Amino acid sequence: MFFVLLGAPGAGKGTQADIIVKEMSLPHVASGDLFRQALKDGTELGKQAESYMKAGKLVPDEITIKMILERITQPDCKNGCVFDGFPRTLEQAKALDEALEKQKKSVERAIYIEVPEEVLLGRLTGRWVCRTCQSPYHWHNSPPQKEGVCDKCQGELYQRADDTEETIKERLKVYFKQTMPLLEYYEKKGRLFRVNGDQEINFVGKDIVKFLRSLKQKK
Repeated sequence: MFFVLLGAPGAGKGTQADIIVKEMSLPHVASGDLFRQALKDGTELGKQAESYMKAGKLVPDEITIKMILERITQPDCKNGCVFDGFPRTLEQAKALDEALEKQKKSVERAIYIEVPEEVLLGRLTGRWVCRTCQSPYHWHNSPPQKEGVCDKCQGELYQRADDTEETIKERLKVYFKQTMPLLEYYEKKGRLFRVNGDQEINFVGKDIVKFLRSLKQKK
């Protein structure tokens, strides 16, 4: 069973990916991890991706798709996997479906963690990081005991350039522009499951697990 996990920055994909992986006993295939590993190993695809990343450009679909398809040929993906960060575009989704169809397999469901844009902004703009030990904080959810000071090492807390409201609004704009066609694509195929991400993390996880268990029963 192959699952695609969709959600904007700040939607909590990482946490929910761990829940799905555990519930379905499937490997977690995250495109970001694959890129980092390919760069570390110095593979041909890694070198190709690196040239774009150093130039601050998006890695072309062709390279991303090859990397993903290479990954799912490995033995641990024989019974499926959970895709995280892929597909990002309609072209990637179609390429994935074509590759799986050749193996007489398919994407079981695309799980979309739905969170209002204003909530995402609140989550993302509240993030601060310790300059010394890199411990993360959030002004609303997990504030430091003393404003501007890390609890662990007393280092200075700062906000990353990509966590400012202006930058985040642009990131979300790009994400939603890319994702809407994906949602329509999976919805037309009857494979889209929307989960309310504007609730406590535990409740989001419970909703997803309930849905996954209903799928298991149908199998």
